[in-house]
Amino acid sequence: MIRRVRLAGVLGAASCGLITPAFAKDAGSITLEVMSDEERRGLSWSEGRAALAGDIRVSRGRLDASARVVTLRNSVRHGGADAVVDLSVGTDWDLGAVRIRTDATGHTFAGARGRMDYVEAGVSASYAYGPLYATVGVIGAPSQHAIGGSNVHIYANANAGIPGTPLTMLAEIGHSSGSVRDPIRVERLRPGGSYTNWRLGFEHCRNRLTIGVDYVGTDVSHKAIAIRFADRRNARDRILGRVKVSF
Repeated sequence: MIRRVRLAGVLGAASCGLITPAFAKDAGSITLEVMSDEERRGLSWSEGRAALAGDIRVSRGRLDASARVVTLRNSVRHGGADAVVDLSVGTDWDLGAVRIRTDATGHTFAGARGRMDYVEAGVSASYAYGPLYATVGVIGAPSQHAIGGSNVHIYANANAGIPGTPLTMLAEIGHSSGSVRDPIRVERLRPGGSYTNWRLGFEHCRNRLTIGVDYVGTDVSHKAIAIRFADRRNARDRILGRVKVSF
């Protein structure tokens, strides 16, 4: 466990060390966040408990890179991991009024039992119309032992300021599917097989502080037989809160 924690720390530090000199001339930001649950695609990654996160992002021109660390509270879904380190590199460009983005992300799980790390890549298209900003995209993970096969997540989301208020409304829907090589490990990202997730939330930003409340859920069955990694009880409809500070 200690070796894995050190490995994750070294990877995160090394990535920042390699990336920062090349990108620091243009832009950079640091964000600290606390949330009632580390939720991704409707699934809890932190056992339905509060989590802490910190990330650093640097960019130069169209190219950007980031490193994010999140506490996972001995996540069943990720083999008892204490934390995850997400390392990403991406770029975007404009095609008329549409912004296209591509990126790749590696997920390293500190303190996990067994091989839990995996990689994925995505492409998306975004369009702004007045106060509305909408995005459609797909994120794919090639077949890997750690996730029991391949995984494809298709999603659409939008946000818009609410007239006369300091609030922004957020909405998202997504669907996950893919191939199966190991029916037990595939439950990590797709408990019960293919499923749909959704989100509806509100966000208030003031200076460097952002406060958000979200209603999230999935159509994952909660009555199926429990399987290792599935953690179905933490895929239910629920309300989450988060507070973020940016520097």
